[in-house]
Amino acid sequence: MTAPIAPFDAEYLLDPHVVHRKLRESAPVHRVVLPGGAQAWLVTRATDVRNALSDSRFSIDKGSSRDGYKGFRFPPVLEANLLNIDAPDHTRLRRLVSHAFTRQRVASLQDKVQAETDVLLDRLADRTQPELIADFAAPLPLTVINDLLGIVSEDREQFRSWTNTLLAPDPNEPQQAKQAVVDMERFIVDLVATKRATTADDFLSDLIAVRDAGDELTEDELVSLAFLIFWGGYQNGVEFIGKAVLALLDNPEQLAALRISAPEVSGAALEELLRYSHPSQFAVRRFPTEDITIGGVHIPAGDMVLLGIASANRDPSFVPDPDRLDLTRVDNPHLAFGYGIHYCLGAPLARLEARIAIGSLLHRFPRIELAVPRDEIRWRSSFREHGLAALPLVLGT
Repeated sequence: MTAPIAPFDAEYLLDPHVVHRKLRESAPVHRVVLPGGAQAWLVTRATDVRNALSDSRFSIDKGSSRDGYKGFRFPPVLEANLLNIDAPDHTRLRRLVSHAFTRQRVASLQDKVQAETDVLLDRLADRTQPELIADFAAPLPLTVINDLLGIVSEDREQFRSWTNTLLAPDPNEPQQAKQAVVDMERFIVDLVATKRATTADDFLSDLIAVRDAGDELTEDELVSLAFLIFWGGYQNGVEFIGKAVLALLDNPEQLAALRISAPEVSGAALEELLRYSHPSQFAVRRFPTEDITIGGVHIPAGDMVLLGIASANRDPSFVPDPDRLDLTRVDNPHLAFGYGIHYCLGAPLARLEARIAIGSLLHRFPRIELAVPRDEIRWRSSFREHGLAALPLVLGT
């Protein structure tokens, strides 16, 4: 077997698309070493990625790992969620959660999202040195997802601190990430207990009612689902808004075209930004339940497999001229939210937040420029999520 490669270096953290292109052009599947030392198979081409996403021979349960999963683990109470469970339990949990993200329920949040966006833009205008991530892109999804779960405002900044620690853990302080997980688990367990004692009109209270009414939901599943909804709703929202704005600044002709329709953002424009700028580099790790062949490469049962979503979205066999941002692109079968039975349940809410956030920002500030040279933009030190650490701007009305 060919020796595994280690592609997730400083170049990758700066621009993963350059590395993805090299890997995609050289082979459909690579044996790679992850930053923590674990090995995996990386699938790079769009057709293979999409097929694998809907292939029932792949398990997302860490227990399906042949040699025992050696990557990062949450405590058992946080592991019982949709990102670590196969059917039929996955089907059961997805059904219980899905009503929180129906189009009708998400549409009912539009006024609340717009109101919070307007408040944040007012504050952004008052900043002498506005920074998009901390001042806008982070607090917006944080507020929306906390409203959905019923987390009170005084606890929200603490949640954000824990999440930031998990998004980009300090390699010199490995205990920080572990402690953040412990603190989040304790907080959610206490929150569930509090809400049990006081009825409220929020989605977490709805889940508690389901749990207490019968055996459809275990206590661990309840806590884990609350964690997953918060984590997924916040993480992807903050990182996508920041990357989308930077992509527009990098493509001034596309930015100028979008300004004409702001605060409206067309469906085509939003889907192109999702394809081009979504922060997730891979789908949740998979483990084949039997020996399998992808692109002529034999993958043994139980080996960890990473499906390169970001690479697939820039595959020229999938999307013509994929490295060009084209907000008028119509045929755009991107995989930003996955594919198959694990397609992201929160996609409608993510689209609503991004559409309002980006459109309102462009409408409010006719002039937006980077406050630092482009090569000084700082990225988070995560190979799984390509997100901005900060985006300092100059805003003009």
